[in-house]
Amino acid sequence: MAMLQMQRISIYALKKDRKRILELLQRRGILEINDIIQEDNVFHKMDVTKARSGFEKHVVTANEALEILNRYAPLKKSMFSALNGRKVTSIEDYSAFSGKYDDSVQVAVDLISYSKEIAELKAEIIRLEAQIVMLTPWMKLDIPINFSITEHTKSFIGAISKEWSLEAILDKLKDFLPVEVEIISSSKEQTCIFALCPTTTADGVYNILRSMDFTTPGVSMDKAPVEQKVDLENRILEAKTAINKTVEAIVSLAKYREDIMFLQDYDRMRSDKYEVIGQLTQTNNIVVISGYIPEREIQEIEKSLNKDFLVAIEVEKPSEEEDVPVLLKNNGFAQPLEWVVAGFSLPGKGEIDPTMIMALFYYMLFGIMLADAGYGTLMVGVCAFCLIKYKHTIELSLKNFLTMFLFCGIATIFWGVMFGSYFGDLFDVTASTFFGATQLPIIPPLWFFPVDKPMLMLAFSMVLGLIHLMTGLVIKMYQLYKQKEYKALLYDAISWFALIVSSAILVVSLDMIKSMMGPGVSIPPALTKVATIIAILASIMILLTNGRESRNPFKRFLKGAYALYGITGYLSDVLSYSRLLALGLASGIIGNVINKMAAMPAKSPLGPFFFIIIVIGGHALNIAINALGSYVHTTRLSYVEFFGKFYGGGGRFFHPFQMKTKYYKIKENMKNEN
Repeated sequence: MAMLQMQRISIYALKKDRKRILELLQRRGILEINDIIQEDNVFHKMDVTKARSGFEKHVVTANEALEILNRYAPLKKSMFSALNGRKVTSIEDYSAFSGKYDDSVQVAVDLISYSKEIAELKAEIIRLEAQIVMLTPWMKLDIPINFSITEHTKSFIGAISKEWSLEAILDKLKDFLPVEVEIISSSKEQTCIFALCPTTTADGVYNILRSMDFTTPGVSMDKAPVEQKVDLENRILEAKTAINKTVEAIVSLAKYREDIMFLQDYDRMRSDKYEVIGQLTQTNNIVVISGYIPEREIQEIEKSLNKDFLVAIEVEKPSEEEDVPVLLKNNGFAQPLEWVVAGFSLPGKGEIDPTMIMALFYYMLFGIMLADAGYGTLMVGVCAFCLIKYKHTIELSLKNFLTMFLFCGIATIFWGVMFGSYFGDLFDVTASTFFGATQLPIIPPLWFFPVDKPMLMLAFSMVLGLIHLMTGLVIKMYQLYKQKEYKALLYDAISWFALIVSSAILVVSLDMIKSMMGPGVSIPPALTKVATIIAILASIMILLTNGRESRNPFKRFLKGAYALYGITGYLSDVLSYSRLLALGLASGIIGNVINKMAAMPAKSPLGPFFFIIIVIGGHALNIAINALGSYVHTTRLSYVEFFGKFYGGGGRFFHPFQMKTKYYKIKENMKNEN
């Protein structure tokens, strides 16, 4: 439960060493660049827009080239490929890539060119196929569609709307005979015709045809449709052959896939490096690199810089006015939940890192909500397998995610044993269905069955919720003590703690609550009297002090009364923990229902087969739904109920200058490790 102490570091180096120093800092990922020197006649900043534009262009080119390769020459990946993480490479390989750089760029450009060529050929095929479709109604025509006029005759080739018979068409044209009409094709939508008439009556024939919605074909060709179709089909075949050859050319370049992947990461790093260069103040010979660094990293980075470069390093404690970034540091138990804290907000000034305390409750609450030893065992098994098998390659974010569910699974096993749930009542159903067992349960709970005693489970949930809330208040006391806010400590924290605890004792002393919690719960009368006195005194203190910033006594009293009304908020918060009962019962009852459904066809010849299928499918769905629900509601209880009692947040994320690569990560001293 800690935040790493930050220091401001300023590195003064020769400008000629700027590139290598920044590459070292980028690989280490421990310094957030935050330059504070203003430009003047001596110090200036570089314009790196053009250089970064070139790098970004190559990043986009490489990414597009990889998408093309993945489309035409995809890699075979296993279901666990995401656990392999980025490939590790050495500094030597990174430096040597400059020799492959131009060739890799050219390969990427060629791939994009091939892809565009394929796209153009496919568009051409679509266009040619559309022409064939348009030609289909005219296949019986044995002259070119663009045939129009001779010395003494004029022809009309086109379509009229709707379906027409030859007699009906000739009847329309009876005033302009002689006219030769041939129906090429006919459908409900249109009738395709060929009409031939003397040039002297052509205008009249055309006007009649226009009144029949006559339109000329969308294609104009100098060959008969049958011949033209053959030509179009040959052109389509040629285009498809060209596409196949181009695809083969793309596949032949798949051997350069890793070079293109490296190119994308290489220029991404260079672009990020030049972005930083644009932020640095420098002279003609000197460059200044300034920013925030964790205190524990200073000695090591000083050693590395002094070893290879001529530098002057200055370290100082940030001033109170500076907006210092926050970097959390926790042990392996709490670290997987740092993202939960960061998702809400990082600790602000004067606040502690709540990750460790939150983790204790987070795993516990998750386990109570899912509460099945069988589900927990599956979670632990899968997460442990992935973490062990891929421990050298898995990315940190995914490692933390799996570790979080590993601990959640352990908590789920514990509470599953306490509540006697093993894939619901699977053992009992199996024993009674297939083995005729009558002495059930096979494995009794160490504590009780929540389904049998829901009121006890509800009481337990609320007591646990009250402890969770009071822990938040204790943290608030500690923070106010550290900040030397002694009045606020007494009036805003201790008074509320006393009121809530004493009120809880009074509530537990009620007969209705004692019956819920069992006969073993008993509050001594003396303790009840003490709790009553403390509750009254705490209420008076809240009433008189929570409006202390106001000089008007009446306003001060009203604000105090409104603050005291906040006790209902605590009641609401405690009731929120009833979701522990709801989700715990949901996962258990649904599991029991699945088992009973599986047992229904058990007496049939294929009963055992159906039993196994229903159990596997049903419980897989149940664990997926209820694990998601447990995760969501546990996070919600942490954010709203727990953090709401002491945590304001507002801290700024630590954004170090680091490698933001997609495929490779560069590691120093690989030879020594091997």
